[in-house]
Amino acid sequence: MLAILFACLLNFSACDTGKDEPAPEEPAKETPVAPLQIGYGLAISKFTPEKLAYAKSVGVSFVEASGMSLFLDGNRNFKLSDEEIIKRLTDAKKAADAAGIKVWSVHMPYGQHIDLSILNEADRQDVVAKHTKLISFLRILEPEVILFHPSYYLGLNERDRRKSQLIKSATELDKAVQSINATMVLENMLGPELQASNGRERPLMRTVEETVEIFNRLPKSIYSAIDMNHIKNPENLIKAMGSRLKTVHIADGTGAAENHFFPCSGEGKNDWNAILAALEAVEYTGPFMYESAYEDEKDFATCYQSLYTNYINSK
Repeated sequence: MLAILFACLLNFSACDTGKDEPAPEEPAKETPVAPLQIGYGLAISKFTPEKLAYAKSVGVSFVEASGMSLFLDGNRNFKLSDEEIIKRLTDAKKAADAAGIKVWSVHMPYGQHIDLSILNEADRQDVVAKHTKLISFLRILEPEVILFHPSYYLGLNERDRRKSQLIKSATELDKAVQSINATMVLENMLGPELQASNGRERPLMRTVEETVEIFNRLPKSIYSAIDMNHIKNPENLIKAMGSRLKTVHIADGTGAAENHFFPCSGEGKNDWNAILAALEAVEYTGPFMYESAYEDEKDFATCYQSLYTNYINSK
């Protein structure tokens, strides 16, 4: 009897008592690591050492400099002297460098009179000249990307002529952008229907089809910026642009208005699983660049991680 007991102690499995063993616990699933770095749009006037240092501490690696109307007003007049512009941009770059944040992109000024597609040829040339001058200063920020709107609202039945004017302006400005070692991008615009209020048409690049048409006529060195708030089902535009997609604006919306909801607020209608699948399919590697409402910069990384985890778990 002692010999049997001793054998059981040496080899417990050989002496099954007949009782059910507890099922082994399943290992906890690892949280998938979201692949893109975080960025957000910030007015150049808010580039302070304190704000940027905090943004970096909560996971922000890139910033898009907006608020260029600080320098160039809606009538194409420079509001500051060259020396003042240089100082403002130099201070902004120092603040970003000190925080360890890269200026990824610059959102160029836009409006009725700062329109790349403007019909009057003298005005169009002046638009290009003013943008070119501003770009020469923006070299200070060392941006990767210079972002333009393709147009403002249009008059009725101007669309084809406006497209031709845009293509002329973009082709000329692309040279200025390349001269500071940056890439020019054009952003898709909001356009749920062709006609807007007050007898106007929506801006250019309001649909997938029109965006593709225009890009087929542009130099290959000009790339696409896709705003997730400006179009219903932005995943379709992402797939249509493919390798030509250079940067994004992350926001939720309905495709019918300038909502710019925070993606994790639950207020918009975007299918983020479809959007993230499309970004993965086209091998997008730029920043997950927020252009949306937010309460605290710390929410950016948390939100993106949540969206990405949901996407991976949906596969």
